[in-house]
Amino acid sequence: MEILRTPDDRFADLADYPYDPNYLTCGELRIHYVDQGHSDNETVLMLHGEPSWSYLYRKMIPIIANAGYRVIVPDLVGFGKSDKPANQEDYTYQRHVDWMVDLVLKLDLRNITLFCQDWGGLIGLRIAAEHEDRFKRILAANTFLPTGDYRSPDAFIQWQQFSQKTPVFKVGEIIASACVSDISGDIRKAYDAPFPDEEYKAGARRFPMLVPVKPDDPASSPNRKAWEVLKNWDKPFLTAFSDSDPITRGGDAYFHKLIPGTKGQAHTTIIGAGHFLQEDKGEELAELTVDFINNNPVT
Repeated sequence: MEILRTPDDRFADLADYPYDPNYLTCGELRIHYVDQGHSDNETVLMLHGEPSWSYLYRKMIPIIANAGYRVIVPDLVGFGKSDKPANQEDYTYQRHVDWMVDLVLKLDLRNITLFCQDWGGLIGLRIAAEHEDRFKRILAANTFLPTGDYRSPDAFIQWQQFSQKTPVFKVGEIIASACVSDISGDIRKAYDAPFPDEEYKAGARRFPMLVPVKPDDPASSPNRKAWEVLKNWDKPFLTAFSDSDPITRGGDAYFHKLIPGTKGQAHTTIIGAGHFLQEDKGEELAELTVDFINNNPVT
């Protein structure tokens, strides 16, 4: 496996991202994560999606940490400060799950509240289902856990096609276009920082193609097994989807229908937010996360 590592100077002086790096090794790969706050009883694991990185959670991290909780925010392999296999074929759905499971086990994370968005849900919901004893709560935002048994939205199929055909994958512009708020040049630069050139973007280009859109996709069976666990999940499960995301719109209702732990929770729609609602409404989401934990004590 050919592995690329983004030079550190690409991350110098990023706007509103003062966090010291932490690294652990999973096989051949070095994975980066933010580790803030202190708590033996509550850990908030926040997983980003495509094509963002832990920078997406910069508005949420201090609020949750200052509320008395430990906050862990990894960069998925291929993104942020984590290593980046150079070939698209080196990325599979199962490998992404395995890499993040390795991180959870090596850090021995327990008493976890999972905050997951986009691919953070496709990966995080699998991990929660397969390591249920380590998780106390789940907050799902603009995400889903597909099995390929239902037709994908047209907006997603168009996104798949774009990811493979566009000659230049402009990450900062892609993220800005999926937000409601105006994204400054400095913030776009921060989202571009992990990718010095197109060679580093194999993971970013590959992710859309790993979503199971057919029933016989390699990830379909493991995802169905995860759903069997989630259909019996009676721990607190909250949804906070935005009002302006064409890809995941309506996915919260699917969770409400199938997951027992959603009953009686204060589900909300985040107004004035696009797909990357952490960018648009990060502070609001952080307060919502703190309230979710405080209002749902789990022993």
